[in-house]
Amino acid sequence: MLNSLSLASPLHHFPSKKLKPSIDTNNNVQTTPSIVHHFTSPFELKQAIAFLIKTNIPLSLLPLPRIASVCALTPYFPFAQQIFDSVNEQELSLWNSCLRKFAETPCSAADVMFLFQQMRSYNVGVDCFTCSFVLKACVELRDVSCARIVHALIEKFGYQSNLVLVNALIHLYAICGVMGDAVLLFDKMPQRDVVSWNVMITQLAKEGDVDEAFELFGRMKERNLRSWTAMITGLVHCGKAKEAVRLFVEMEETGLKANEVTVVAVLAACADLGALELGRRIHEYSDESGFKRNVHVCNTLIDMYIKSGCLEAAKVVFEELKDRTIVSWSAMIQGLAIHGQADEALELFNEMIRMGLKPNEVTFLGILHACSHMGMIKEGREFFASMSRDYNISPQIEHYGCMVDLLSRTGLLQDAYELITSMPIKPNAVIWGSFLGGCRIQKDVEMAEEAMRHLGVLDPLNDGYYIIMSNIYAEAKRWEDAARVRKLMKDRGVKKTPGLSTITIAQATHEFVAGDDNHPQADEIFKKWDKLLKQMRSKGYVPNTSLVVLDIEENEKERYLYRHSEKLALVFGLMNTKAGETIRIMKNLRVCEDCHAAFKVISEIVKREIVVRDRNRFHYFKDGFCSCKDYW
Repeated sequence: MLNSLSLASPLHHFPSKKLKPSIDTNNNVQTTPSIVHHFTSPFELKQAIAFLIKTNIPLSLLPLPRIASVCALTPYFPFAQQIFDSVNEQELSLWNSCLRKFAETPCSAADVMFLFQQMRSYNVGVDCFTCSFVLKACVELRDVSCARIVHALIEKFGYQSNLVLVNALIHLYAICGVMGDAVLLFDKMPQRDVVSWNVMITQLAKEGDVDEAFELFGRMKERNLRSWTAMITGLVHCGKAKEAVRLFVEMEETGLKANEVTVVAVLAACADLGALELGRRIHEYSDESGFKRNVHVCNTLIDMYIKSGCLEAAKVVFEELKDRTIVSWSAMIQGLAIHGQADEALELFNEMIRMGLKPNEVTFLGILHACSHMGMIKEGREFFASMSRDYNISPQIEHYGCMVDLLSRTGLLQDAYELITSMPIKPNAVIWGSFLGGCRIQKDVEMAEEAMRHLGVLDPLNDGYYIIMSNIYAEAKRWEDAARVRKLMKDRGVKKTPGLSTITIAQATHEFVAGDDNHPQADEIFKKWDKLLKQMRSKGYVPNTSLVVLDIEENEKERYLYRHSEKLALVFGLMNTKAGETIRIMKNLRVCEDCHAAFKVISEIVKREIVVRDRNRFHYFKDGFCSCKDYW
């Protein structure tokens, strides 16, 4: 049969290769060139076949997998088929071997797809292995069209009971954005294993449909560590840190031990909540479990300690981390920035540069935050210019936001305005909001009105902007304008976000809202405050009633200030913790000027450190001073 194949290559071009002994059909020893076993192209394959035909040696001597490999991606695919047919070899297993090799080789997914197309063009059958290898390539290439072809083959040949294939299909549909197809396929599965459920839970959570993911999680009859970790991670990514922690505790009660991925997810939840006690316990468990060298775990630990107000602990983890990545450096620089340690942040940045690491966008965001938080205009401008000049990094809107905040809060409103209007990126509400905040500090009504014109279009339902504008008018004694802004809020259905402060004691989190008198210890809190207030007044504290723009009596304004959520949380903390213990409070809004002044005085009276995390930064109150140096 092969005598009729295209063996047109002249035999006088046969390369001189080392000969190998072989046995012919009459048991005579003869030699074969190494090209018979080591050909690397269709041309050399033809030479090998010519030799075998000429010397009457069976073609079965040829290494068939090598033939498949050499011809798979060439026009000689049918030539290889004829060889396999002549030696009565089932070709599918040979082509599958090629598919597997390509599928397991980095950046070879396109080769898998091309070979699969060749197989379909020349009527080669498929089996479960074929589908598996092609689906793996489809995942890498995000190729939904080819995946649908494989899906059709699975249905055609009755492979629906193959859970590996169906699970791979569900995963592929989900990551390619056709979640509806993934859900439909999952619902139609005659049977499912734990992998099926895990894939669905993971992908639903990534899509933001955490409620549906949790509903599936609740229906699972069997859960493994990956199931719990997927659900915990999904909750964290969707901003449900409390639920994530609660689920982790439930997982521990089943006896399962967290792995590195679980630890990272739970630490991220602790960072969001400021749950320091749990974070410390996870840190201890992580070290005992040998995760200390896992840089991802260490980076998350740094972030957790920073966001929980334990900057020194974050420094310890950072110093002990040998294989620091740019993420490690950036996290530490950002942490120093939001804790008011601008000088240290700049020193760390310079140390990183000396060690040969190149900063990225996140690193520069941290260093610009440091400059913004401490009013370092010269340094901020230099770092901002350095991004594109020295590192070819185009500033993003977040970097412009830092610069606008820095310039406007230091009184350079015109410079900030010119930066906004000359930005290559369209300014968003955050940019104009930062500018408005600077206008409030500088008491510039005209510039504030310009900011509000933009904010009314970009973010008309954000209550914070209306309140700032109303306060600016009130401070300028423009009462009618202040009332007009308040009325505009009401007409647009915008409600003021109530101040909410939390404090965690003995792993129990307590929440306080402004004016809260529903807490079980409310009476004791108010009595404690009254006693504390007398001491504060003796130290020179005077309530800043100008912050209350309501048309009420002066004593009512004072009472309004005294019921701010952070003050209630602080007094509760003083009542329920040991003398000398640091008190840590989280607030959803910016700390007001009166609470800031009060906390400085209280820290001196009670001889305690008070750490407050508001929506922008940390404040460390100690011995009558704050780490922000009254610049925030």
